[in-house]
Amino acid sequence: MATTEELIVGAVERVREEVPAFTNLKLVLALEVTAGGLMGPAKSDAYRIEVPGPKVAAGDPEDARLRLSIPKPMFDVLAAEGALADWKDAYYYGHLKVDGDPRVKRLLGKAIDAV
Repeated sequence: MATTEELIVGAVERVREEVPAFTNLKLVLALEVTAGGLMGPAKSDAYRIEVPGPKVAAGDPEDARLRLSIPKPMFDVLAAEGALADWKDAYYYGHLKVDGDPRVKRLLGKAIDAV
């Protein structure tokens, strides 16, 4: 079974293949993978993702321009085998939440929509 860090690297590389504009993008993202909630105490794991690497490290980054949050079961499926369309659906249905710099969100949204 792949570690969360390995899943993140695979997901970033897969999305980058589908969106060539992301190849040279320099950005730091914060990823929160949440677990629990309804059946027990909520907990989450935080990761710092720096692209174009990608370089992944555990911990909540202070320098992140965007913050992503997704439930662990959804993350595991999307990171292992999800295409860009699957990530877009997760965002549309509210499973993937994106907060941060509105200019960066708009720029990335335009690049994704152009695909």
